[in-house]
Amino acid sequence: MYLTVKEIAEFLELPEPYIENMIYQKKIRAIHDGEQFLVNKSQFDNHMNEMEKYKEMVMEILSQPIPEDIDVRDED
Repeated sequence: MYLTVKEIAEFLELPEPYIENMIYQKKIRAIHDGEQFLVNKSQFDNHMNEMEKYKEMVMEILSQPIPEDIDVRDED
């Protein structure tokens, strides 16, 4: 099954020209059926799942406290 640029733009809450620009820059893989660009739904879903995993990993890293450096001295 394939998604149109309009469907992807609505899902991501982004403007359609932005999605089309990403396709032209080859950042989004798509095919052109003569009338419109189509994106494979399973590839899109896999990409979204990977992005969610990446966001969770980044949030986990950012939530860890910064350890105190043992070499820091108070020179007041």
